[in-house]
Amino acid sequence: MEMVEDVVIVGAGIAGLATALALKRVGVESFLVLERAEELRTTGSALTLFPNAWLALDSLGVSHKLTSIYAPFQKGYVTNIDDGVTQEVNFSSFKGGPGVGPRAVHRKALLNALAEELPHNSIRFCSKLTAIETQTHEGSSISVIHMEDGTVINAKVLIGCDGVHSAVGRWLGLGEVVDSGRSAVRGLSVHPQGHGQNEIHQFLTSGVRAGFAPLDDKQAYWFLVRLCPKGTKLETDPKEIQREILEKHAKNFPQSFKDTVEHSDLSTLSWAPLMFRFLGRILDGAAHYNCGKLPSIHEGGGNISSTAEAMANPTCHFDSEVPGFYTD
Repeated sequence: MEMVEDVVIVGAGIAGLATALALKRVGVESFLVLERAEELRTTGSALTLFPNAWLALDSLGVSHKLTSIYAPFQKGYVTNIDDGVTQEVNFSSFKGGPGVGPRAVHRKALLNALAEELPHNSIRFCSKLTAIETQTHEGSSISVIHMEDGTVINAKVLIGCDGVHSAVGRWLGLGEVVDSGRSAVRGLSVHPQGHGQNEIHQFLTSGVRAGFAPLDDKQAYWFLVRLCPKGTKLETDPKEIQREILEKHAKNFPQSFKDTVEHSDLSTLSWAPLMFRFLGRILDGAAHYNCGKLPSIHEGGGNISSTAEAMANPTCHFDSEVPGFYTD
C-alpha cells in the first residue's frame, strides 16, 4: 500500500502529539503520526511542569483538562543530605502569582489530553519504520518512508519525535547519542491511606539527586538520578530496583522519601541511562532541532511542549524569566 501525506511525524510521545496538535491549530489538515507501540506509552509515569509548559499547553488548547485535576504547588524544599540544611523555594513569587506554580501530572493524562484533540485515525500504532529515503517528485524533494508491514508513505515534510535513538535522526546524519554519565530511576507510589505530603521535595548528596512530588492525596511521583559511569549494569527487576534504592543510594535519606519508595507501584519502576544529542544543525535543507541541554530533572516534557508550539507558531512568546519545566 502506498500513501501520501503532507506531514508525517514519527513518534506519539509528548513531542509528537504536541507537534501534531500545533500543526492542526495553524490549519495543517494532512498529517499522520506514526507510533511503533500498540498504544500511547507512559514510560516515566509522571512529570512536573513549570509555567512555560503550561503556557504552551494553554496555547495548544489543552491546559484546562489538566489544571482542573492537578493543583499547583506553592512551595518546594531542597535538602542537602550531607549537612542537613533545607532551602525553601517559594513558587508563589513567580511572575503571575500563586496560580502559576508547577504541577505534577500523570504522563498518560497529558498524552490523552493531546491525543483527544487530534483527528480520528491521525495516529497509526504498530508502525515500525524500516527505511527512509529522499526522492524527487515533480521538482520537489519528498521523504519516502518504508514500513515493516510493506506500506510506503510519501511525505512532503518528515518530523522526527522518536526519542534519543531517533530513526529520523540517523537518516539526517546526526551524530551518535552521548552518555551523560548519569542514570535515573522513576516511579509512582500509591498510599491508600494518604501520603500527607503537599509540596515538592528534593534531596541532594554526593553524586545523587532525588525527590518526590504529590500527584494527588494518595499518589506521588518519585525519582532518583545518580552518577553512573558508562557500562554500568543497571538493575531491571522492579523489586530489585526498589531494594537497591532503599539499601544503597537512599539509605541516609529522610524517612519521607523512603516511605515513598517503599509504597511504589512496582509496575511503574524503570531505571535507564540518561542519553542526549548535542544541539542540532541544518542538514541538506532539513531542519532538525534537538535540545543541547543534558537530560536532567529540570528538562524534558515542558521543553518539548513549548518547542512544539513554537514550531507551529513562530510569533508565540514564552517568558524567559519564568522556569519552563521541571521533569526528568
